[in-house]
Amino acid sequence: MRRPRGRTFWPYLLVAPTVVGGVLLLGYPLARNLLISFQHYGMGELIRGDAPFVGLDNYRTVLTDPEFRDVVRRTVWWTLINVVLIMVIGTLVALMTQRLGRRMRILVTSGLVLAWASPVIATTTVFQWLFASRLGVVNWALVRLGFTSFEGYSWLADGTAAFTVLVLLVVWQSVPFVAITLHAALLTVPEELYESARLDGAGAWRTFRSVTLPLLRPIFALVLCLEVIWVFRCFAQIWAVTKGGPGEATTTLPVYAYRVAQSLHRYDLGSAVSTLTVLLLVVVLLAYFRQMLRQEADR
Repeated sequence: MRRPRGRTFWPYLLVAPTVVGGVLLLGYPLARNLLISFQHYGMGELIRGDAPFVGLDNYRTVLTDPEFRDVVRRTVWWTLINVVLIMVIGTLVALMTQRLGRRMRILVTSGLVLAWASPVIATTTVFQWLFASRLGVVNWALVRLGFTSFEGYSWLADGTAAFTVLVLLVVWQSVPFVAITLHAALLTVPEELYESARLDGAGAWRTFRSVTLPLLRPIFALVLCLEVIWVFRCFAQIWAVTKGGPGEATTTLPVYAYRVAQSLHRYDLGSAVSTLTVLLLVVVLLAYFRQMLRQEADR
């Protein structure tokens, strides 16, 4: 029996507003950015509006710049360190929450939600206060514990220390999302499977590897991809705290693109860096998806 034609188009009509909104809000800026990356677009062109096309010259300039290669390596390390810490800590918090009683679980979950809902700039400002050189709580606590070298220590004046502060900030902001999502996924695992594993003599690690991880592999993969995207394009925290400094110690690709576009008024080079950032992120995610599908096919 053939379905009425109206019912066939009804699902598409329902999702049409979302698709159109996504195209307007995401597709147009991306296309505009790609167009500018092939033009000579500086301050003069921004005012006059007549930007000539220069082909791949902007990409050649960016790719032959040694600073760009250093920024790419730093961005990869930044993403790797943050994502590993976020996934490990978030998973441990989710497993811990699962074992808590009802009241403690509600309390911990509420704290995670509040931390996750905190505005990025507000949280960043709090971290700046915590690591302030003179009145910061971190320096005060370290000195009280006997580390007198931290008396008046300026965390943001040293590249490694500033990088560490930003890692702690991003991890703190990201762990609640991972923990809440994985905790919700853990609640869907049948308790009988855990009981069977315990009867077979499996320990906590063996149970997680043989029962929890296989069942939640799609959720883990989705959360991992979201965290890679979020950390890779992280900008507000870095710019608010260090603006990419000291020197270039905390300059990642998004910060580098902004600095090139705004400080040098080379919006064409900034657009080229942004486009390369998107392409690099897509390549990484495609490689991960390919590896994940290959593992699923071998199972």
